[in-house]
Amino acid sequence: MKKIRIGENISGVAPFSLGGNVFGWTLDEEKSFEILDAYVEAGYNFIDTADMYSYWINGGGGGESETIIGKWMKARGNRDKIIIATKVGGETGEHGIDASRNHILETVEKSLKRLQTDYIDLYYLHFDDGTTPVEETLSAFDELVKSGKVKEIAVSNISPERLKESLEFSDKNNLAKYQALQPLYNLVERKGYETDYAPIVAEHGLTVFPYYALASGFLTGKYRSENDFSKSPRGQGAAKYLNEQGLNILKALDQIAAKHHSVPAAVALAWLSAQPNIGGPIASATSKAQLTEILSSSSLKLDSADMQLLDKVSQ
Repeated sequence: MKKIRIGENISGVAPFSLGGNVFGWTLDEEKSFEILDAYVEAGYNFIDTADMYSYWINGGGGGESETIIGKWMKARGNRDKIIIATKVGGETGEHGIDASRNHILETVEKSLKRLQTDYIDLYYLHFDDGTTPVEETLSAFDELVKSGKVKEIAVSNISPERLKESLEFSDKNNLAKYQALQPLYNLVERKGYETDYAPIVAEHGLTVFPYYALASGFLTGKYRSENDFSKSPRGQGAAKYLNEQGLNILKALDQIAAKHHSVPAAVALAWLSAQPNIGGPIASATSKAQLTEILSSSSLKLDSADMQLLDKVSQ
């Protein structure tokens, strides 16, 4: 497995990030520990979470996922072997989207406490509120990097204009700079990222970790009719992809999966990993079988015919 680097301060990162949004939501603590153990036993080390996961269960402030990951790292004594990405600024039942200095500096302490650690490897601005001056947000992040509480900073859910402004401001003022972008990007959602963000990513050398890499599970192939959406609590999120193009993509994934003795999910993730500047996809698993399937994408090498077919049906 070829490990990757994020910025100057994070190295040896597995090219696949385990999504922690299910911990404390569709998985209880015991099941979460099982998935985390299996993930690490398979040779991986990069876990993605957020302070807001999963506030929607009880309408509260979130933190369930970070708490479980913190307990797991404490129990296993493996903090120094794990690369943790978490996020700040997302809406919860207690506050709206907030990119302000006060919110960032207050919230990072809560995340550190829940994760039972004194540093965060990769700290994302989860959502940009569009109104806080980028100078204020970046100055707060710079403070965290200089204090050692954060190794590198990153961003998700930000307009192309604000992303460009932020990167240029950091360069001009020698402040901590976003090293990674977490955009919505997958085989059924290509245009937004490829048109608006890919040129900025290339210009500034960002590493990209796409979320919804499997399009809310649609690209696993388990949702092929309206009756299938009841299979999972997240099933309804895949409904918008059930159209002619979506079904053509599933047909191509089936064909390529059969050719490589693989599964559609692994093929979809391998396609994503092969795109320029992608550090690795983010995907969650609720069973060991699911985890094995998605991790197999790291060793799946698609040939040019596979890539051309997927490009054709997903354009």
